Amino acid sequence: MEPGGTGRASSQLPNWDCAECHRLIQSNMFYEQSTDGIRVRVLPRFSLADSDTADGTFVFSYQIEMENEGDRAAQLLFRHWLIHDAAGDDTEVDGEGVIGEQPLLNPGESHEYRSYCVLRSPVGYMEGYYTFARPDGKRFRVEVPRFNLNGPFVLPTIPLDGGEEEPRVMH
Repeated sequence: MEPGGTGRASSQLPNWDCAECHRLIQSNMFYEQSTDGIRVRVLPRFSLADSDTADGTFVFSYQIEMENEGDRAAQLLFRHWLIHDAAGDDTEVDGEGVIGEQPLLNPGESHEYRSYCVLRSPVGYMEGYYTFARPDGKRFRVEVPRFNLNGPFVLPTIPLDGGEEEPRVMH
């Protein structure tokens, strides 16, 4: 973690709309970290509707809010992600902005977006950073805290009649 950054998992409710608060209460976990006056909050979710657990496709969505708590404007320029899959895959993703945008955050302003990733296992994590620039052109990194991606667990079953059974997926 860079100097000036703090990271933690929290069950305290952020100031998001009621639908997001309801989802947060259900998941009871979001992650946040502040670096150089930019606070990043992450709310990850497993998407059963988009996943095919029998085929080993686990889709996770995540909502990110970045808020400028400082006294100077900052513009998001680039993103860098490390996506770790418990199946042994590590993927790095670099790109301009987020979902096609490079938002300018004036003091007190925030930007929110949603995205997703696909894993081959029901467990993994993501972490990374954003590169921001101040109006004077100075660039700085804003850390995104590591956040866990936890999907359904596969439970082995013991057949009662001596026959074979498929493992059951617990959601």
